[in-house]
Amino acid sequence: MSAPNLKVLEAAESAQTPHVIRELPLLVILPHSRCNCRCVMCDIWRIRQVREITAADLDPHMASLRELKVQWVVFSGGEPLMHSDLSALTRMLRREGIRTTILTAGLWLERQAAHVAEDFDDVIVSLDGPREIHDQVRGVPGAFDRLERGILALRQHRPSMQIHGRCTVQKGNFRYLRGVVGAAHKLGLNSISFLAADLSTEAFNHSQALHYERSANIAPSAGDLDGLKSALEELIDSCEEKSHYIRESREKLRRIASHFCASQGQIQHIAPRCNAPWVSAVIESDGSVRPCFFHPPFGNLRDGTFSEVLNSDPAIRFRGQLDVSRDAICRKCVCSLFLEKESAGLTR
Repeated sequence: MSAPNLKVLEAAESAQTPHVIRELPLLVILPHSRCNCRCVMCDIWRIRQVREITAADLDPHMASLRELKVQWVVFSGGEPLMHSDLSALTRMLRREGIRTTILTAGLWLERQAAHVAEDFDDVIVSLDGPREIHDQVRGVPGAFDRLERGILALRQHRPSMQIHGRCTVQKGNFRYLRGVVGAAHKLGLNSISFLAADLSTEAFNHSQALHYERSANIAPSAGDLDGLKSALEELIDSCEEKSHYIRESREKLRRIASHFCASQGQIQHIAPRCNAPWVSAVIESDGSVRPCFFHPPFGNLRDGTFSEVLNSDPAIRFRGQLDVSRDAICRKCVCSLFLEKESAGLTR
């Protein structure tokens, strides 16, 4: 009798436990709890308690990252550049050959340009409009100019570094979407992406108490929706899809209008195609582990190794019960992450 085929046994085991994660291509880390912007669509700036993930906090979980074959770590926020020693974290990851990306508002980019150029493979900066609109959305006078100086300093240290922009579409900037693209070109960004502002979850320190205030301040009104649709169609008409400078497809850009139309009750919310809870995870500054930005945590790094938390009973139960197409949070989601594990976009 021949020996059992190892690959066949592994396939059989995977079929029996489909919600146990053995490979995790993407990990998002929120290394610092606070932010130095006062954005209208985000409440992280309201946090007063400083929490950080230190190198000592991350070190016990590096074996898990190796075991799970993590390929890409994205540092998001709060504002990662407010961390007391971000380089210590990135050095640990880069020694493992893990790609590192930082999402930043850019207010401290000029002063930390040398470290960012050395520590990260690429950068994503928040860009919410032409100069005046960007400053209004960010709630910081001179924010655009500080971002511009930061990008220039980064280019001086590393001219070939990929620097991308991301715009959160909401009431204060939807009329200026083509202006966002113009500003991205002016700043010398390699691309720009757009997503709708979140209106319904507790992500980004949103609280239920601020829900109605937040919605009134950032959601286009019913009377704004035709203007929003027109602005998106003008954006679509102005871009060459094959150039990929605007990273979203026409379909994804139109989903932004659909999101806000659904928030006004004009149409039904429809969940995007997404497999984020099976290919990624989010670690918050207090050690909480979420399946994505929007669903509640299912554990904390204090409970065990990252692998143990990721495949704990609550985590497996969550993935096993999640129907993205029907789930209330997923249906209102402003993001859409669908990764093939062999995706070329995750290779260095």
